[in-house]
Amino acid sequence: MKRCSSQNVVRICVKLLHILADWLTGARCPHYFINNCNLFDSLENSQLTHIMAHRLQSVTEAWLAEWFVNNYICKCGDRCLNSTVSRLFDDISTHVKLQNAVSALVHWKLANTLVCAWVKFAAAQDIIHGLQFMCPDLQTTLYLMRELSKIDERLYVYFTADTFLHVAFITNRSLLTDEMLDILSTVCLQSNDVRRHLNARHSSVLSLSQAAKLMKVIANNSQSTVQMIEIELSKAYLYRALRCKDSDSDSIYCLANVYLAVLYYTTGQYQKAIGHSTEVTRLHDHSQCSSHVVHGDFMPKIDDDIDSVLGLAVFYQYVRTAALNQQQQQTQYVSVFSMELFAHYLYIRCQSVIKCRQLTQMSSADEVQRYEKCFSESSEMFVSDVILFRSVRGAKYSANGEKLASGEQNKPVTLGQLDTSELVELLHRSAVTTCRQLEAREFGSLITIVTTDYEALYAYKRGDYQRCLQVSTQNVHTLIGGTGLSATLAGSEFIQLMDDDLVCLTGLTALVDPSCREDTTHIAVSQLSLSLYLMSQCQMKLHHPVTSLAQTLNYIEVTRREVIPRHTLNQLLLNLTEHKVLRYISVDS
Repeated sequence: MKRCSSQNVVRICVKLLHILADWLTGARCPHYFINNCNLFDSLENSQLTHIMAHRLQSVTEAWLAEWFVNNYICKCGDRCLNSTVSRLFDDISTHVKLQNAVSALVHWKLANTLVCAWVKFAAAQDIIHGLQFMCPDLQTTLYLMRELSKIDERLYVYFTADTFLHVAFITNRSLLTDEMLDILSTVCLQSNDVRRHLNARHSSVLSLSQAAKLMKVIANNSQSTVQMIEIELSKAYLYRALRCKDSDSDSIYCLANVYLAVLYYTTGQYQKAIGHSTEVTRLHDHSQCSSHVVHGDFMPKIDDDIDSVLGLAVFYQYVRTAALNQQQQQTQYVSVFSMELFAHYLYIRCQSVIKCRQLTQMSSADEVQRYEKCFSESSEMFVSDVILFRSVRGAKYSANGEKLASGEQNKPVTLGQLDTSELVELLHRSAVTTCRQLEAREFGSLITIVTTDYEALYAYKRGDYQRCLQVSTQNVHTLIGGTGLSATLAGSEFIQLMDDDLVCLTGLTALVDPSCREDTTHIAVSQLSLSLYLMSQCQMKLHHPVTSLAQTLNYIEVTRREVIPRHTLNQLLLNLTEHKVLRYISVDS
């Protein structure tokens, strides 16, 4: 539908008023919905009716436009809180002056609406932080997810990021508890089945099912940080399945270990993948495992061989059904592998990557023979098993340039528990990116926001000072002289990303002035102040010349003039940064 201009609106209104005048004169007003019905049945053709009709008929476009201006537009100008805009309505004697006044009023209203939205969003952030500080359980998390998605989708996205940081904070201090695991999977899968989550804590079958749900999501999505988080959660559920009291059955034990081997292979942790594969192949009796199979649909991409095997298996089933006119009785077993045979394949594949030479030259040739022996003795196998075995016999595996995960060779292989350090790092990475991108997209036209301040903080935490310096310097150049500044909260969820000096400064601020614990403005630092601190720290750690640090001091002085007095931590951080730089310069000189 095309937008109507103000002149068109006035013209249409005048035309409608004239039609109404004709109806009043004729004492007949047709009903819109019912034919041959008069709304004015009780209206007498009195003198008052003629007066009303005459007045309506005499309405002109100029008169109606003036009436709209005096009764609505000028009143809007009077209620405008911006005095510069409201004064424009003191003189609207010409069309140009009226147009300028109305345009200024509209622009102010739009900007004011965005400011109100920003204030409400910031207040909602504080509430979300407070709720996370109270350590909500699974039911509370589900309730907040539902309600926040109804109120504002932006709050739901922010709540997800804040939940990631909160779980990372709790997990760093202790272990990944069942409660935190269920909260994370609920947020990732957007599930609402509380009872199933609670029951899964005591059932290996339900824990295995929860891992399968996550793995199926992983298999259908492109690789991303969230997908990597879901991989780590799948591992956690599989370990929980192994810890359950009812996990003694060989079928659950083998299936959980096979899927763990798949996931560890996907993340490049080949030693652990070999360990879990060995847990399956060392069992001599797999008679109870026949009811459980390895589903190809649940697995993330392993290699091209597996993709080819699954594709050929589907094609084979199609040929049987269409060309040979056979009933498709076992469609559900097309893209599946038997557990023991697939465990042997994974073992061989991992050894191929680790040894970095061809299969025929590997010391793991014995494992190939065990694979062949297992294949020949299997009483039941699937089409996928046959095709995969044929590919192993005809192929020479090499590393294809693949490398072990960083530091894996130096880490002991522990099969009974999940190393949560990778999960915590992924949660940090996802959360810090999401938070700023959301704010910049929604409020970037209102205030100057950089989206990489948390990324710089995270790089500094990891010891990547060169990357942190690059990002922080770019942020300082963007933020200096910007319109308004977004803040970084130094709450429990974010403080885990900060170094010891920042943590101590925040703690001392709260100890000296207890009111800082209640008013979050006292424990918030601007993006500019934080970027200056990180930039100066990296310059000193990388031994930059004094001239570059002198420029940083100039930036600090410019920033200090813009700091709001009641932002206590912001002022203290600038003072700390300046003190550190001056001390470094004095020692260096």
